[in-house]
Amino acid sequence: MPGENLSRDEARERAALLSVDGYEVFLDVRSAVGEGAGESGGPGADARPRTFRSVTTIRFRCSEPGATSFADLVAPSVTAVSLNGRDLDPSEVFDGTRIVLEDLAADNELVVDARCAYSRTGEGLHRFVDPEDGEVYLYTQYEPADSRRVFANFEQPDLKAPFRFEVRAPEGWTVWSNGAGERAGDGVWRFAETRPVSTYITCVVAGPYHYVTDTYERELADGTRLRIPLGALCRKGLAPYFDADDVFLVTRQGLDFFHDHFDYPYPFGKYDQAFVPEYNLGAMENPGLVTFREEFIFRGKVTRASYESRANVILHEMAHMWFGDLVTMEWWDDLWLKESFADFMGSFSLVGATRFTDGWITFANRRKAWAYRADQLPSTHPITADIRDLQDAKLNFDGITYAKGASVLKQLVAYVGQDAFLEGARRYFKRHAYGNTRLGDLLSVLEETSGRDLAAWSRSWLQTAGVNSLTPQVLLTAEGRVGELAVVQEAAEAYPELRPHRVAVGLYRRTAEGALERYARAEVDVHGPRTVVAELAGQDAPDLVLVNDDDLTYCKIRLDATSLATLRSGLGDVTDPLARALCWSALWNMTRDALLPARDFVDLVLRFAGRESDIGVLQMLHAWADSALVHYAAPGRRKTGGLLLAEGALRELRDAAAGSEHQLAWARFFAAMASDEADLALLRGLLEGSEKIDGLEVDQELRWAFLQPLAAHGVADEAVLAAELARDDTASGKRHQVRCLAARPSAAVKAQAWAQVVESDALSNALVEATIAGFAQPSQRELLAPYAEKYFAAIERVWSERSIQIGMDVVSGLFPELQDSPATLEATDAWLSAHEDAAPALRRLVLEARDDLARALRGQACDAAADDR
Repeated sequence: MPGENLSRDEARERAALLSVDGYEVFLDVRSAVGEGAGESGGPGADARPRTFRSVTTIRFRCSEPGATSFADLVAPSVTAVSLNGRDLDPSEVFDGTRIVLEDLAADNELVVDARCAYSRTGEGLHRFVDPEDGEVYLYTQYEPADSRRVFANFEQPDLKAPFRFEVRAPEGWTVWSNGAGERAGDGVWRFAETRPVSTYITCVVAGPYHYVTDTYERELADGTRLRIPLGALCRKGLAPYFDADDVFLVTRQGLDFFHDHFDYPYPFGKYDQAFVPEYNLGAMENPGLVTFREEFIFRGKVTRASYESRANVILHEMAHMWFGDLVTMEWWDDLWLKESFADFMGSFSLVGATRFTDGWITFANRRKAWAYRADQLPSTHPITADIRDLQDAKLNFDGITYAKGASVLKQLVAYVGQDAFLEGARRYFKRHAYGNTRLGDLLSVLEETSGRDLAAWSRSWLQTAGVNSLTPQVLLTAEGRVGELAVVQEAAEAYPELRPHRVAVGLYRRTAEGALERYARAEVDVHGPRTVVAELAGQDAPDLVLVNDDDLTYCKIRLDATSLATLRSGLGDVTDPLARALCWSALWNMTRDALLPARDFVDLVLRFAGRESDIGVLQMLHAWADSALVHYAAPGRRKTGGLLLAEGALRELRDAAAGSEHQLAWARFFAAMASDEADLALLRGLLEGSEKIDGLEVDQELRWAFLQPLAAHGVADEAVLAAELARDDTASGKRHQVRCLAARPSAAVKAQAWAQVVESDALSNALVEATIAGFAQPSQRELLAPYAEKYFAAIERVWSERSIQIGMDVVSGLFPELQDSPATLEATDAWLSAHEDAAPALRRLVLEARDDLARALRGQACDAAADDR
């Protein structure tokens, strides 16, 4: 719709004109249950969406009486609009996305009575029907700008206001919102007025959820006793698996940590955490009512890495209560002011407050890998980005804003000192509480507390794009000692900025027992293209030089020839788990950059992954090995590489300690790699019970993991998958079944899956995601070939007709990356050339996919060249 994509310029103009005193929002969601329009969503179904009543009263001021502005609302229809007691004709003032407000007074009251649509895409008020018991569940998700799908408002982060919500719900339901609520009779729930917050972090959750409560208490420094009611909720069908005690444990630990370090009491009263179905994100920081994807409730056995990931997300969202909710960015340019901080604080508090004391290893290995990839795409951008409109904002929830920003903050802490950094945060909260900020507001307090001029640091790290590479350069004396050790810094041609880095350089050598251990370390400020580390001169010659030891800075680590040879022969001998993770990261970046043949990386995984003690690193290695085989291996090497990985995975699976998390990780990786008849027969036997591996419990989630490769290779047919769904007739089971059905090696199956996602909007967001995940199987390249042309013919229409979330899923998920040939690259370039006027966000997604494809072709050429060695 024309007005749906709000621009930064429009938002600035409106913020200069208006200030908002408060909202009162009434929602009647009784229509969520029972038969109604849009219920089936199938062929021939009523095309009208299922709707609910939304009545909003907004009190606001205008600095220029007589001026014209607008309110935001995305809704099928508006029943009535009243401005300052004057009834306005909805057909004249409402165009589907905006309500025109003319002749504003100094003080105004706007009342909008509308019919808003329930969502099936996870945007706005999402309605989910549980296939297990037919119960209906509702929740809202708004970031960056979908609250206007639920109530009329001024949808931009710098027009904060207090909110009062009132919700009429079906009998037997409970309703939650940001403030504390009470049932007032006749199914109406009323909620306490919030403090001033932005529209996108308001929230409503309603339905027959399973709800568990607890309490957090502590005494503050001034003697005040703080008491925060805690709640955790999920669908009734997941209640048997809900380990709320662990959720509350991490919650209390996090609240203790942030109260200790922020010196600002949690400002939003209660603290509920809702685990909701068909969620597009990991979680969302709605104050007083945080929402999470329900996959964080584990239906089967998972590794410690899954619990660590959940704890990190809980703490990430909690950090937002201060960084984002209490103090909010003015516009989405400064999205990093909340996301980078929450990402950093998630790991900082994870290590400092919980049992997951190795959290920085996960950060170095997993989060930074996301950042390195994003920072090398053509769409890379400075951490402080140029966000022209809401579509730009939606796409900037990326590895730059989160993981690179968090990495840079880790570097900043090293640069200004942890005490100065935290004191700066405390002053920032007190100075800007319930307000909005920009970059300069944060830098000013950090300059106060550290005494450092941060202008140059900010320009280099926050206002430029691209990732630097740091390579050790070692010159030895005739006696075999270090004569000079230097760090060489390089930058990509497109982003030539050479940044200041505070790094630790570690020297490693073999012990008599064969271990690789650090024997010397020096911290140095790297500036410019070459920096000499004078402190390490005279040391014994190293077997391995690690130029970002302890992971202090954000960079790609490169290896000199001696260090690379050492890792080829003995990577598993590196005793320190963080150093080992950094070595793996360096080797993976070399593989992606076509400096190391994919077969060599696969060989390293085969030889050394079995010795990896950190389960999170091991699971990351499995993902990287899979990606190396699918994308970077020469086509002629794929089959051999796959068989070798399956063989190695099965060997490690059988050798792993019975019942261990390593055994579980290897079982999943073996399933992902299985392709030949014997391996598939073993998977089928494990499912049927005719095969056993001591200690391996094949629970329901592992059954689905085994069924997907069986489906993809034509061993498990529709009847088998239907029988499995009957065994697991739940929302989770349905998603698994849909993915497996789409994975089958049949032209008819692919045509049906394509039609369901591209030509129809009948599927919910979760089932769109599952269908796309099953559609593109690496073993089915020939079968998928016809869809490359269809993709380029369809994506502009899909982008214009579907919600931005579904558009992103389709454009990114169905790009023909498995048709990895120069012809596909040429077709991509032809589309980009012919669609220069396409939506910038759409072009960005295609450009990113094109870059991944070009990188894959370079990697394949590197791997093919290894045949000549």
